[in-house]
Amino acid sequence: MTDINPMLKLHQWKLLGLALLFQLCLLISLSLSEPKAWADIDWLDVASEGGFALLMLVWLLLILQSRPQGRVTQWLSLSLGLIVLAQCQDVLDEFMVFPDSPRWDHWVESGCMLLGMLLLTVGIYFWHQEQWVINRQLRKREGFFREHRNLDNTTLLSRADYFRQQLTLELERHRQQQAPLAVMLVDVDAFALFNRQQGHREGDRYLLALGELLLLNLRDTDLLCRYAGDRFAIILPFTEQFGARALGHELQAAVAHFAFKTRAGHTHINHISLGIAYAQWGEDAIVPTTAADSPAEILIKRAHQQLLLNKNRAAPRHVAA
Repeated sequence: MTDINPMLKLHQWKLLGLALLFQLCLLISLSLSEPKAWADIDWLDVASEGGFALLMLVWLLLILQSRPQGRVTQWLSLSLGLIVLAQCQDVLDEFMVFPDSPRWDHWVESGCMLLGMLLLTVGIYFWHQEQWVINRQLRKREGFFREHRNLDNTTLLSRADYFRQQLTLELERHRQQQAPLAVMLVDVDAFALFNRQQGHREGDRYLLALGELLLLNLRDTDLLCRYAGDRFAIILPFTEQFGARALGHELQAAVAHFAFKTRAGHTHINHISLGIAYAQWGEDAIVPTTAADSPAEILIKRAHQQLLLNKNRAAPRHVAA
């Protein structure tokens, strides 16, 4: 019960409002009706209608205990509350005789039930959209664990050696199809300063959170790896210069709006620098200058050079509160 009560406290006003509405319906029903004779009560209807109302109330409590506050929770709780109210009025009908006019009980039962079912449909629709987004993110994360077994312990992303292997394979595939491919290196600005101020444990937590953030802003076909230290590497298949630059701006904007909370309660906002290199074919194809340089290594070097150039252009940026 210690885990349930705090959740219900977040929605206590909803439950209190439902109880007050039921009391209001009960008082109005008592004032407009007469009690039935004991022999006229259909106890099978009482059991079935009361059981349905109880089940709807259990559904409502389960939703309030398991979901955070938000639009979906509001729709679901409101709709189930109306259905519970309609069923409670239906149970009261089994014990009371209402005059033909006005049909108070009819309007409460039919009106609340119809409105409740409509709102429940809306809530389930938004719940479906919410679950689709969550499942998409989970499938993306599951793909990394299932396909990329050589994982970095800190970020749970694939390591640099796996990145090189996959880049070699992707370069050959894209060369055969004459398709564009881009490589992006991501470097955290002023990360050494953050490590000195907050400690390496906080630095590891930040890199883990940053990896998750980058992953959720990439496409399903992209590959994100931890390259070294505070540096990440991304393979962008079938991506031209315009698409790679646009994606890079999106990643920088996402990181700039990411407020990382340290264990001490401080808020840390950081920025990233990017280096992007593009695989070219035909006359501009990558040609190794030495036996040790593979097309993959040449592309990585180009991205690294562009990254250093961009970092030198940008002033150090660091915000902590």
